[in-house]
Amino acid sequence: MPLLFSIVLALALQASAPTTAETTALLRAKDQALLDAIALGDRKVWEDALASDAVYVDENGVIMNRADFLKQLQPLPPGASGILHITYYEAHIAGDLATVIHTDDEQEIFHGQTLLARYLTTETWRRDDGDWKLYLVHVYAVPKDPPAVKLPAKELEEYIGRYSAAPDLTYVIKSDGQQLMGGRPGGSMKPLEVEVRDVLFVPGQPRIRKIFRRDAKGKIVGFVDRRESWDLVWKKLSSNPAK
Repeated sequence: MPLLFSIVLALALQASAPTTAETTALLRAKDQALLDAIALGDRKVWEDALASDAVYVDENGVIMNRADFLKQLQPLPPGASGILHITYYEAHIAGDLATVIHTDDEQEIFHGQTLLARYLTTETWRRDDGDWKLYLVHVYAVPKDPPAVKLPAKELEEYIGRYSAAPDLTYVIKSDGQQLMGGRPGGSMKPLEVEVRDVLFVPGQPRIRKIFRRDAKGKIVGFVDRRESWDLVWKKLSSNPAK
């Protein structure tokens, strides 16, 4: 009889336990509510969700404890409104622990103009006394390529040439008259787009800009590969990519 009771009890507990899909749906609903609360500066929603020792890392890399995060959570200023919407959600659940990844699209109306952004958020949730609490949030702003502009073919020709950053590090820029291409000699050549005059970028590499330098006469003498605030300096060797 005790064995039969144990089996029945185990089956009952198993049947009443939420499925992975149900838990994922619950966490997603909680996360969407948290995102909805940001523009409003609604601290109550976040207070209920955050664990007492939660850590929040924002898109600028600022690390905040629970109190610091709640303190800086304010409604958007007059003239600004916005929404954040989850477009992708994935949860990995193991017992009372859940790790979550979600992508969030933001649309902000700032004094009549529309601004868009995308964020990638990773989280750690833990179920404490039957309630899921948020222990860690890390938000990453997903960079995108800037808009490209067209320059006359004559201006594009000024960037063509062979550049060096070290005796064993060479970069060449070529053109077919319409499109600039850049790469290491003998390697694959990638398209180069123009953000503004003297600022080029490789599509798909939004963290890096090639900023060209000119001498007093306006002649290009090199460029820097700028990744955030760090520069790799290249000197122009020749206007002929092959030499």
